Parts: sequence; C-alpha cells; structure tokens
Amino acid sequence: MISFLEGTIELKAEKFVVVNVGGIGYKVFSNPEILTKIPEKGEVVKFWTHQYVREDSVELYGFVHFAELELFETLISISGIGPKGALGVLGVAPVDTLKRAIASGDTSYLTRVSGIGKKTAEKIVLELKDKMLGKGISSLHAPELKEEADALDALVQLGYSQREAREALSHVPKEITGTERRLKEVLKMLGKK
Repeated sequence: MISFLEGTIELKAEKFVVVNVGGIGYKVFSNPEILTKIPEKGEVVKFWTHQYVREDSVELYGFVHFAELELFETLISISGIGPKGALGVLGVAPVDTLKRAIASGDTSYLTRVSGIGKKTAEKIVLELKDKMLGKGISSLHAPELKEEADALDALVQLGYSQREAREALSHVPKEITGTERRLKEVLKMLGKK
C-alpha cells in the first residue's frame, strides 16, 4: 500500500498529476480543487494517497491534507460510493464544512455533486452522522451551513462557478454572518479582481 508520495511534478492535468519519484512517474488522481493547491511542473509536492485496486486497474488518489484522505476513505467505505463520487463530494466544500453538514444531517451540500442524488446523500448522512458526532464534530452549526449554502447558490446564479464561489466565500471573515452580508463582502472582493 502506498501511503504517500513525494516528488516533482512532471505533468499537471485537469483530473490528475504525474509525480516523478526517483525516476518513476506515478499518475495520481484528485479533484480540481485539490489540484489548484499544488505547485506547477518541476516543483516538489507531497500527496497523501489511497491505492484503489479493482480487477482491471490500480489507481492512486492523492490529497494535500491528511484530513481529505480520511474523509475520502470514509466515503468510499459506503456501498455505492466510488472514488469518483467521493472526489466529487470533497470538491463541494472544505472538509470541516462537509463534516459539519453530515453531522447536522444537511444533505444539501452533498446533492450539489453530479451523480449524487437525494437518496445517496441521505445514505451518506445516515451512515456517517454518528461517526462524525463520535469524533467531536458539532451539529450545532446548521444555521451557518444554511447561510453558506444560500450564499453559494446566489453566487452560482450570478454566473460564478462553484469553485470561484467557494473560494471567495472561504475568504470572508467568520465574524461576518448572514447571507446578505456575506454576499456583499464576496461581491466586493470579486469586484476588485
């Protein structure tokens, strides 16, 4: 089992990178949000990895942070959730936000993923809610999650991609609450670019 890789980036594509480790190129799949966090070609990178073995292929999935890997492995342990679905879920929001959403029973974050419908989202929440609460993840942040979801939806309606909207919302200070106030702050930031 390959737990992590550290090497230089040889190729960076939309859904994967090739990492040169001692003269051997490893193709590491990840989601676009994670791939934007890594350096460009020729620079050193470290990935926490999960080796996914099927009868017809062996694939590596890589993550910048160990918490991303843990949630990925937890998601793929659920029947019906494969690596691509788990990567999609991880691309929806930061790991802490996803854990809080699952702990509070909020399926709205999960249904934003292509290929994950309401029943699958409910299954994820049903199977993982107690695990998240058992790990000390609070379910008391449901109003914050609703505000975040509403602000995200509004930005997407205004024509921003989910990635742009999530990135901008992540820079809004935590003390700014309320959907309208958060939106105004994000639009100010986006207007300066």
